[in-house]
Amino acid sequence: MVAQHPSAPLAACEGGDVTRSTALLTDHYELTMVQASLHAGTADRRSVFELFPRRLPEGRRYGVVAGVGRALDAIESFRFTDEDVAQLLDVVDERTCEWLASYRFSGDVWGYAEGEAYFPYSPLLVVEGGFAEAVVLETVLLSIYNHDSAIASAASRMTWAAGTRPCIEMGSRRTHEEAAVAAARAAYVAGFASTSNLAARQRWGVPTTGTAAHSFVLLHDTEADAFRAQVDSLGVGTTLLVDTYDVAEAVQAGVEIAGPELGAVRLDSGDLGVLAHEVRAQLDALGATGTRIVVTSDLDEHAIAALAAAPVDGYGVGTELVTGSGHPTCGFVYKLVARAGDDGEMVSVAKKSTDKGSVGGRKHASRRLDDSGVATTEVVGTAAPDDAHHRQLLVPLVSGGEVVGRTTLDEARRHHLRARAELPRAASKLSRGEPVIETLHV
Repeated sequence: MVAQHPSAPLAACEGGDVTRSTALLTDHYELTMVQASLHAGTADRRSVFELFPRRLPEGRRYGVVAGVGRALDAIESFRFTDEDVAQLLDVVDERTCEWLASYRFSGDVWGYAEGEAYFPYSPLLVVEGGFAEAVVLETVLLSIYNHDSAIASAASRMTWAAGTRPCIEMGSRRTHEEAAVAAARAAYVAGFASTSNLAARQRWGVPTTGTAAHSFVLLHDTEADAFRAQVDSLGVGTTLLVDTYDVAEAVQAGVEIAGPELGAVRLDSGDLGVLAHEVRAQLDALGATGTRIVVTSDLDEHAIAALAAAPVDGYGVGTELVTGSGHPTCGFVYKLVARAGDDGEMVSVAKKSTDKGSVGGRKHASRRLDDSGVATTEVVGTAAPDDAHHRQLLVPLVSGGEVVGRTTLDEARRHHLRARAELPRAASKLSRGEPVIETLHV
């Protein structure tokens, strides 16, 4: 389709950059709460926090969990350096600075596997530890999960609409440079085949792809000169961008220069469906029956679905993907749901509000399946159902401060495909609707 490069070594898939401290990727009030709890003697009180959505983004039928691996890296890298502490001397008192300087998360974390589907009130993360050590993780965990899951949720709809045709992530220039790397990773989890972002290849092993832009064609005196230079350098399997001037003339020149073995042509403007049919007919008439057609240009899941009947071989998606296709965040929250009482026993706690309430108590989560293996209900409660018709959703991620639940991106991709295939067929609809399965509190 387009020039593609192999993944980076497997080690890059299993963990990104864990050398940079994530401790200051937080909010001011997290640290003032630590100070106040130290003063009150409650900083070490055993506590359970849960990260969850109250609802799906409006009109969506399911969501997709992503960012788990990045969150585990963030927990490992949550260390206050001497320089960090020095900058906080006017934020919190000396005692708190000493506590921060020695911070290491020592608790336990359970969560939904990366690539899993989620629904309203799914407990995507359960964090248990002392109050202070768990509360300071709130901002960075929400930042990662809200962004990455929004991208993966959009990407899943796009890859479902694309069917067997591959999708390429190419939105780096449409978002913050670091968000671009995370977006490429999240899209890969949800089924995208590759990315244009080289940092995502370096850090996470996501395959990269790309050939040339309009500027390369405009650089040369003629389109034919540009195509000849590209083919001479990259080979006949390259992808030629054919909509700089006249599409038909460009296709003709491309096949004349590369021969019928030309790898692919890319369309980036105009009525893509009509053009794809015209280009396919022209390529076939020229004997280039194996040359593929890749389309780009502000695609989203709806545009991809509309091109299902067109002779298109792949899609390049940018802006709509990295902005969550209209929903750039998932609205996840991180709430205290249980804490130790004076006698040491865990006590259920919850915020009471008409529109921002939470359900107290440490949760278990399972997905109820019918006899055909199709999901019917998200079951969330303080007791774990134990029968063959329930698939348990929470897996151990951190035990005693040590990461135990890291997976590779390829494992996350496979998990996503299994979880998505388990959903009712209505989940694939792109029309606005309610969650495809209900959440039952028990």
